[in-house]
Amino acid sequence: MDCIQCENCKQNTPTYFCIAKNQILINENYVQNLEKNRSGWKKGDPDYETHRRRTKKEAEA
Repeated sequence: MDCIQCENCKQNTPTYFCIAKNQILINENYVQNLEKNRSGWKKGDPDYETHRRRTKKEAEA
């Protein structure tokens, strides 16, 4: 069947549903994003102690 230009195959996902073929396919061009998002403050952050003290002071006030 001809492609109906749904653009599902162009998204960066490991699998996608092809409407024209009516089946789930594996994306051969999938590239896994290796960047890690840091959420919140971590002890390894240089400004961790100042941030911790500031929030502690605000909580006490």
